[in-house]
Amino acid sequence: MSELLFVGLFIGYVYGAWKFWKGFERTTYSRSLPYRLGLSILWPALLITSKSYRRNFTKALKGSR
Repeated sequence: MSELLFVGLFIGYVYGAWKFWKGFERTTYSRSLPYRLGLSILWPALLITSKSYRRNFTKALKGSR
């Protein structure tokens, strides 16, 4: 059962990172590759701790401006 939970969490993590990566141009962040990579990898922690990141993450996922 714990393996299934781990696989589900991993799939959710990869899905969130991929969607943010694909919609990154809609955010207000710098367009540099290291910045984009870092924000895509750290998305769960930043989503919890930063209101600004949550707004930009929503823009990236939904496509709103």
